[in-house]
Amino acid sequence: MDATKVIIDTVDRIRQRRTAPLILELDLSEGLTDAPPADPLSALTSMRKARLTDVLSGLKRARQDSRVKALIVRIGTNPLGLAMVQELRQAVIRFRAAGKLTVVYAETFGEFGTGTVPYYLASAFERVYLQPSGDVGLTGVSLEQRFVRGALGKLGVEYELAQRHEYKTAANMFTQDRMTEPHRESVTRLAASVTEQIVAGIADGRGLDPAKVRELVDQGPFIGTEAVDAGLVDKLAYRDEVYEETRRSAGDDAMLLYVARYHRHRVARKLPHPGEQVVALVQGSGPIKLGRSGRSPLGGGGAMGSDTICAALRAARRDDHVKAIVFRVDSPGGSYIASDSIWREVVLTREAGKPVIVSMGDVAASGGYFVSMAADVIIAQPGTLTGSIGVFGGKPVIGELLDKIGVTSETVSEGANAAMFSTAHGFSESQWARVNAWLDRIYDDFVGKAAQGRGLTRERAHELARGRVWTGADARDGGLVDEVGGLEDALDLARKRAGLPVDAPIRTYPKLHPLERLRPPESSEDRAAALARVRVEAWGPIAALAGELGLSPYGPLILPGTWRIG
Repeated sequence: MDATKVIIDTVDRIRQRRTAPLILELDLSEGLTDAPPADPLSALTSMRKARLTDVLSGLKRARQDSRVKALIVRIGTNPLGLAMVQELRQAVIRFRAAGKLTVVYAETFGEFGTGTVPYYLASAFERVYLQPSGDVGLTGVSLEQRFVRGALGKLGVEYELAQRHEYKTAANMFTQDRMTEPHRESVTRLAASVTEQIVAGIADGRGLDPAKVRELVDQGPFIGTEAVDAGLVDKLAYRDEVYEETRRSAGDDAMLLYVARYHRHRVARKLPHPGEQVVALVQGSGPIKLGRSGRSPLGGGGAMGSDTICAALRAARRDDHVKAIVFRVDSPGGSYIASDSIWREVVLTREAGKPVIVSMGDVAASGGYFVSMAADVIIAQPGTLTGSIGVFGGKPVIGELLDKIGVTSETVSEGANAAMFSTAHGFSESQWARVNAWLDRIYDDFVGKAAQGRGLTRERAHELARGRVWTGADARDGGLVDEVGGLEDALDLARKRAGLPVDAPIRTYPKLHPLERLRPPESSEDRAAALARVRVEAWGPIAALAGELGLSPYGPLILPGTWRIG
C-alpha cells in the first residue's frame, strides 16, 4: 500500500511539473555573462552566472507560452554594464507587453553607494519591491578620470606618447595633469547622453514626467520610504512577502523555474533536423589580441583572440547550412594587426554572399569598432560605448628613475634603431618620426576602412573619428551605427536578410565536439586549431614594465581608461 502511494505521488509530481503554471526566475546577484565560456578557466569562473543569450531566448519563447504567468527578478550588487541592462529592459518590456506579470525586487539599489543603473533596470518592471532596510541610490552618472603624470614625474618617469587625434585620450593620464578641452567635451557628452537615456527609461517605466525624474536624480539617494513616496518603488517587502504576493497573482500551484533552465529544457526537447538552415552566432568578448582567445590565470577578463574569431567566421562561411552570421562584439579594442585580421574575415564573409550583422555589447570601441565596421548592419544599444576611431603609441622613459634607485644599464646594439624601444632613454628625432609615421599609417587605414564600410566620405569619417568615443545613440545619429537594438534584434534581422523563418535556429561557432577538443589539429584550417587557451599578454620585451606602469598589454587600438556607469 505504501509503495503504491509513493508511485502515485511521484506520478503526480511529474504531471505537475509538466502542466502547472510557471513563474520564471532570474537571479542577477552573481551577474550575467555575455558570451559562453571560451576556455576551461572561463567555464569554472562563470559556472554560477546565467548567460545573456539563454535569458533572452528563454524570455522570447516564454512570451508565447501559456504556462508562463510571471517573471520575478532579483537584482543584486554585482554590477551590470549599461548596454546589457538595456538588453534586459527590452526583453522585460516585450515580455510584459505579452500580458505577463513582471516583478523585480532588491535588498537595496546601492548600499551607501550609487545604484542608478540597477534601478534603471528595475524601472522596466510592473512591480518594484525593495527590502524595508534598503535604499535607492538614484544619483546620476559620474565619469571619473585620474591623472598620474605628477606622481610619475616625482619618481623620474616620463612618457613619450602620441595619439591620433585630439579625442584619443588613452595616453592623457600619463601625459596630462587634467582633462584637455576635447577630452572634457567628449566625456561631458557621454555623461549627458547616458543620463538622457536613463531618465527617459525611468519616466516611461514608472509613468512619471521626465522633468520630474531629472529632479529626483538630483535629490537622490533615497531611503526606502522616500522612494515609495516618490513613486520609484511600489512597496517595501522582504523576499518571502514578494514571492507570496507573486504566487497569489500567478496561481498558488505555480512552480518556480530559472529562465536559463526553462530555455535549456525547451532546447533539449527539440530534436536536431539534418540539413537545417541556421544563423551562426560568433561571439567576441574582451580586449583583442593576436592568437587564440583565452583568460589569464592571474585574473582579469578574457581576451578576443584573432585566431579563434577568424576560424569561427571561416567555419560559418564555409558551412552550407549557415545562411547568415551575427557577430557579437563586446570589446574595448587592442591589437591593430589582430583587429585587421578579423576585419578581413568579415569582408570575405560578406563577399561570399552571407549577411553579417554586428550586435554590440557594453563596449565596441577602437579595435572593437574596427572589427565591426565592415558588417552589413551594425546594431548597438543606446548606451553602448563605441567609435574611438584612433590610435596611440609610445613608451615610458624610466632612465631617471633607475638612476635614483641605483640601477645602471649598458646596451650593446647592432643597428641604428635596435634599442629604439628601450625604456632607459627617449626616442631620437628620427625614431620619433618613425613612431609618428606608424601612427599616421594606422589612423589612415582605420578611417579609410570605416568610410568604406559605413558608406561615408573620408572627410566625414575623419570628423566622426579623431579618437572620439560615442554612445550608441549618438553613433547612430552620426552614421557609425545603423540601428539601435539588442542581440534579439540582430538575430531577427539576420533571419530576415537570409530569408529564413522567424524561428530558424541559432548555432554558436566554432562549436566543437568534445573529441575535437582532445585531438591535436590537423592544420591551421582545422576548427580545433582555434581552441581558447590560458594566455600571457605582452608588449614585446617591455610587457612586465608596461603592465606595472598602466599601459594596456593589448595594443594601440584600445579604449582609454576603465569605463563603468553605475
